[in-house]
Amino acid sequence: MSKPTSAPLRAKRAGSRLSPERIIEASLAIAARGSADAFTIRRLGEELGTDPTAIYRHFRDKDELLLSVADRMLGEVLASIPEGLGWQDRLRALADGSLAAAVKYPVVASTMASRTTRRVNEFRIVELILGAVTEAGLEGADAALYYRVVGDSLLAFVGQRASYLLFDADVRASDESAWTVEYRHVDTAAFPQIGRLGAELASVTQDAIFRARVEGLITAIERQASGNHASE
Repeated sequence: MSKPTSAPLRAKRAGSRLSPERIIEASLAIAARGSADAFTIRRLGEELGTDPTAIYRHFRDKDELLLSVADRMLGEVLASIPEGLGWQDRLRALADGSLAAAVKYPVVASTMASRTTRRVNEFRIVELILGAVTEAGLEGADAALYYRVVGDSLLAFVGQRASYLLFDADVRASDESAWTVEYRHVDTAAFPQIGRLGAELASVTQDAIFRARVEGLITAIERQASGNHASE
């Protein structure tokens, strides 16, 4: 009688050592290397050194894994926010942490820009933003609206930034050079405003755009709260 292979046993033992936490950490490790396949079961199996099907013992499907990984990323964002900040600085710190996470895990942030995890760290971020707008002086429908304005605006920006980072480097270089090449050589008779502000357009940085958007959100909340108080 031939000796039975030990491969199934090895696969079973490897699967038994898995845990949701290990699988999430493996997905984040792949994502942090800039890979777009952080949620493919085959790639995760390679990363973990196990039969890919063993992952399904811990996550119902790829979407459940994605939501869990994204919520873990949100936990990193929250951990980056110092204690004791006023509401404006809490929102600034949330924005900074969100962008940092998007740059670190672009495939996660780009995929989740229009999703909700419905998990504890997302709830904590919602609580943080609601607490900030309430501290600013908003209540009821205004607090709910401006929470969504803040949350959706940050998701849109960091998601866009994350998606851009997934393009090949040469594609990004071509896009970035447009402001100093194509836009600086437009027909100024046809596009007088572009011609007039060509140098200024070329000097705008992603960081400056991000800062202006975050400060714009804070100003909008302050104005709404001030208007509400003036009408009382």
